[in-house]
Amino acid sequence: MDQDLKDLAALIDAAQRIVLFTGAGISTESGIPDFRSPGGLWTKQTPIDFADFLRSDDARRETWRRRFAMEPILRQAAPNRGHRAVAALIRTGKAAAVITQNIDGLHRASGVPGDKTIELHGNTTYAHCLTCGSRYEIDALRVDFESDGIVPCCACGGWVKTATVSFGQPMPANEMRRAEQETLLADVFIAIGSSLTVYPAAAFPELAKRNGAILAIVNLQPTGLDGIADLVVRRPIGDTLGAAAGVQ
Repeated sequence: MDQDLKDLAALIDAAQRIVLFTGAGISTESGIPDFRSPGGLWTKQTPIDFADFLRSDDARRETWRRRFAMEPILRQAAPNRGHRAVAALIRTGKAAAVITQNIDGLHRASGVPGDKTIELHGNTTYAHCLTCGSRYEIDALRVDFESDGIVPCCACGGWVKTATVSFGQPMPANEMRRAEQETLLADVFIAIGSSLTVYPAAAFPELAKRNGAILAIVNLQPTGLDGIADLVVRRPIGDTLGAAAGVQ
């Protein structure tokens, strides 16, 4: 094992309470496209603002068309070695929680309990009513949309949207509060597969460092916070976490 992997493994072994923070890099290894990177989805199509979703039927229709077009990719994706390593660290009690920017639900699919998964940008594997909060399953909505062109609408009259945070939509208060609480309790904070340039999410590793935690970054490319990190490992996510955590 190379020195940077040894250092990460030693950091994990010595930690009392780890908080894991994941971005797109952990899920690209499962075949989930990145949104923000060069060549990512948002370089090919402009994101739809939340205000436009609320006021325009065309915007709502296009939002759902894009979501359903992604369904084959999402359906085929499965947790990889990196997700399994995160789940193992939480299952053994070494890590207290995973804070994620990802919306693919792969942490939960890997076995991380819902109360240990903090999804800052929501979850695209289901939908909910923006008015009453009722939950809707994607498959059922897709049938009506593709057969009759029906834009999902709740029985209460509210608009139905994937349970994700769109541009211009407020960040979820409960998840932000939970993320801050966990960050302040951590003695080791490991940021994984994130460029650490998107705020307010990137503020959590900064907060951890200011609060005295050791900050480690695992990412193939340089990040916005490499300069303040105690350890930077530039390697593929799955193999790195798997080796450091002893997970195949």
